[in-house]
Amino acid sequence: MERAREEASAGGPDTAAQPQEAGAALELLVHGVGGTTPEKMLDDPRTVRITGDDTAAVFRRADDVDAESTPGGRRGGPVPEAYVWCNLTSGNGARALWLLLLPFMVVNLAHWMRPTARGRGRTVRLYGLLVRLAGLTLTVLLVAAACEVALDLTAWQCAGTRACAERHSWLGFLSPELSDAGWWSRPGRRLALAALVPAALTGLLWYLSHRTWSAYESQQPLARRPEPDEETGRTALGRPGFWYGRRLVARLRAAHTAAGLLTVAGAVGSAAARFDRVPGGPALLDALGRLLQAALVAGAAVVVWVVCRRGRSENRLDQELDRHVVRRLPLAAVLLLLLTLVYAGWERPGWESVGRLPGDMTFGGIALVQGLLVIALAVAAHLLHRTRPDTRAAMRGLGGPAVAMLACALGGVMSGGVSQRVSDWLDGTGASLAGPPVLLTWQASVIPPLLVVLLVLCGELGRRTWVLSRTERAVVERGHPEEPEDTRRTRRIARTRAMATLTDRGPLVVAVTSTTTLLLGAGALVGALTTDRAPAQAARHAPAFVHGAAETAQTLGSWLIGLGFVLFVTWGRRAYKDASARRTIGILWDVGTFWPRAAHPFAPPCYAERAVPDLTWRMAAWTRATGGRLVISGHSQGSVLAAAAAWQLTPSVRKRVALLTYGSPLERLYGRWFPAHFGPAALSSLHHEVDCWRNLYRLTDPIGGPVRLPGACGPEVDHEPLEDPLAYGRTQRHPLPAPILGHSAYQADPAFAQERERLLARLRPAVPGPRHRVSPGADIVSPGADPEDEAQGESGRSSA
Repeated sequence: MERAREEASAGGPDTAAQPQEAGAALELLVHGVGGTTPEKMLDDPRTVRITGDDTAAVFRRADDVDAESTPGGRRGGPVPEAYVWCNLTSGNGARALWLLLLPFMVVNLAHWMRPTARGRGRTVRLYGLLVRLAGLTLTVLLVAAACEVALDLTAWQCAGTRACAERHSWLGFLSPELSDAGWWSRPGRRLALAALVPAALTGLLWYLSHRTWSAYESQQPLARRPEPDEETGRTALGRPGFWYGRRLVARLRAAHTAAGLLTVAGAVGSAAARFDRVPGGPALLDALGRLLQAALVAGAAVVVWVVCRRGRSENRLDQELDRHVVRRLPLAAVLLLLLTLVYAGWERPGWESVGRLPGDMTFGGIALVQGLLVIALAVAAHLLHRTRPDTRAAMRGLGGPAVAMLACALGGVMSGGVSQRVSDWLDGTGASLAGPPVLLTWQASVIPPLLVVLLVLCGELGRRTWVLSRTERAVVERGHPEEPEDTRRTRRIARTRAMATLTDRGPLVVAVTSTTTLLLGAGALVGALTTDRAPAQAARHAPAFVHGAAETAQTLGSWLIGLGFVLFVTWGRRAYKDASARRTIGILWDVGTFWPRAAHPFAPPCYAERAVPDLTWRMAAWTRATGGRLVISGHSQGSVLAAAAAWQLTPSVRKRVALLTYGSPLERLYGRWFPAHFGPAALSSLHHEVDCWRNLYRLTDPIGGPVRLPGACGPEVDHEPLEDPLAYGRTQRHPLPAPILGHSAYQADPAFAQERERLLARLRPAVPGPRHRVSPGADIVSPGADPEDEAQGESGRSSA
């Protein structure tokens, strides 16, 4: 045992469990949402990590560490290995704080939801550009919300009001009256000091993005020499550089960091410049202010240019860095911010903080730009979908724009919620401060009408589910004609099947929510700009019913937006401590962080940029050493990782791999929401490129479903729906009532072992000798190496 541990931990193909007999078979298990332990995956309390680290690793049973030395394996079957990747998404409770980055994650999802299109390269690039610009507005919105809290509400309004400063003694040194006109009590110096908060937030986002990229996404994919018969045009997931977006992430990180710092500088400098432009103001400071504002505008133009200039490089392993942009752009933004702070802190006799900082125009401009971007994105998506219609695509190809709209709405709710709660906390009496910008109050006021629409929609979905449940009862009864009738059990099975279909109603929910949000948001923007008053005040002279409704919506919205934000953070923390709560949001989280950060660099890290190279390396090393007989077995999200890893293999290796998926969302979720990458053409190509593929699913599973390949390919891949429960009543094999399994315990079904044996029987074992080294000219080259250089010498070694 100790010898096996030492060999496995030494790393490299020369030391890690090399097959010694031809025909050895491997079953590589990949778990799904929520994660599990290697002991449960391998059904053995004694497991050994043979390769990997504490973040992601491959495990074997202790008795199978040297199973390759025995023909057929010690147990007479395939050697099972478990790839455990759950620590990439939910290994630490502190990662619940990633939920604060949810708007960034959602807008990043919109990038990958574009429809399938060929021959429309410019439209595809336009689609990606619009999503990146929408992501940039979310960064500006977050930093602007921090400026609203720190600069406007705290330093400008509360510190400048005696009653508010007295209630919060820690602001005494900033108050002109309580500090006897101290040095820090000048408005510009108060703003300069408070600017450190949003600047620190921007720096924290930069640090987290850089650190998580190093920890999760710095693993280079398997570099390989392209083959003449290789066909990866039907999906981009097979391109060599798809899972390595270092160059784009670095560029976007620099641009978004600069945008955040420039937003802080603009918030501080605009207040001082507005005072200097008053007739009779200091001419020198007025000139300096205009120069700084011109520099800020130029900096913003450079940021937009950097975001627009380049997308992802996927056709090759792009290891270059735009060092001038990555280093100099944030430094230039820091320099402009420091100059602006010095400019604002200059002595200005007679300057007093009255009312609000000019923030309404900022938030209004952001909301307007976001709405226009979403509309333009919908036009681009419609053009792409019309080129190559896909009947299964969510919302007829408009899923990306709808999700981008939800990302903007989430950003508005979070920023408005923080501002409203801080304003209520600072202003105890509710009369001494002007409060947050009027637009934020209007945006909070549209939440109650939106909830009413969603409640009506949920009621309709509940009615449809109830009707479907009644229909399913007859289906369940017909399926067990010889069993004694059990009305209660029949209803439970039928209800579970009906509830499982709610996943397919997701496009309807997203469409209604995003459309309603867009319309209500447009109304809030118009109301705020035309009245410059809160909804209750704007409707003061309206009929009593309208005035009461406006006042009720404003009050409820104010509380709901703050309460929702607190509950959001609290539930996120609980989700990573409680397994049942974690499963509730596991689908969204694992789907959201599966995709590379192509639209927003501050989104949570992409675990697949670590998991997919891990699986690709393991499969390539095994098939190269043994000549074949490998079944990669993926459950739920693990099936998506398995498919992505199979696409990354060379065609010759891919033909030696069998794919077994169960509880798989490949078509039901990914195929509908991400048609350009998991559409019918992509899944059909995967079916033809691997040696064989079987998919298991249940009608009671709310996540997994059939792959739905067209023609004769469908039955070849999709097994008929598995029985769930395994027994309707009590039988000799199941003397106690069998549970309804739904999405779990697929391996307990007899069909699982049968299909696995069928896949292994179809794989033709080669007759290789023992390999301790990959020979020159092999398909695999070491990551980071040039294939042409590798062809002249020894090929890189694959890590087993």
